[in-house]
Amino acid sequence: MGKTDAGVSPPDPRDELVTHLPALRAFALSLTRNGSAADDLVQDMVVKAWTNLDKFQPGTNMRAWLFTILRNTYYSDRRKRRREVPDPDGIMAAGLSEKPAHDGRLQMNDFRVAFNQLSDEQREVLILVGASGFSYEEAADMCGVAVGTVKSRVNRGRTRLGEILGLSENESLEMTDQATMAVITANAATTR
Repeated sequence: MGKTDAGVSPPDPRDELVTHLPALRAFALSLTRNGSAADDLVQDMVVKAWTNLDKFQPGTNMRAWLFTILRNTYYSDRRKRRREVPDPDGIMAAGLSEKPAHDGRLQMNDFRVAFNQLSDEQREVLILVGASGFSYEEAADMCGVAVGTVKSRVNRGRTRLGEILGLSENESLEMTDQATMAVITANAATTR
C-alpha cells in the first residue's frame, strides 16, 4: 500500500472487510430469514470480495461495496434456485439419463452419412455383427452366405467407413455404445 500525502498508510482493505462482517451477517439474515443460510451467504460474499479486492478503489465506501456484493450474490442465488427442481428424495434425479459421450472424432451425423455410403451387404453385416452383436456364423446363416463372406464384408465395410470418416490406420472404429447401436439399427431399418 502507498502512503498518503500526510505520510500515513491508508487502512488495509482486508482489515476493513473484517470490521463489516457483523453488519453484513445481519443484512444477510434479513434477506434469508435463516441463520445457516445467512452464514453461507456471508461466506460466499467474503470469498467474492477477497478474490476481487484488487477491483476495490481505495477511498471509496468499502461497506457499500461489500453490501452490494452480498445483495447481488443473494439475488443471483435466488434466480438459480428458481430454475432448480426440488428433489429431496432423489426420485427425479434417478429418472434422468444422459446420452453417452461419443468419441469426439465421430459426430453421429457424419457417421450416418458415411454409413449410408456403404453397400447394402456391408451395412447389413456391420449392423448384424458390429451393432447387434451376432456372431459371424449367425450373421452368415441370416444372410444365406458363407462365414468367410461375412468376415470379408465386415472387414471391407469397416475399412471403407474409416476411409470415408478420415480415420488413420491406427484408429479403430468401435461400435459398442448401446445408444449408437440403437441409432444405427433404427437408421438401417428405415433405409431398407
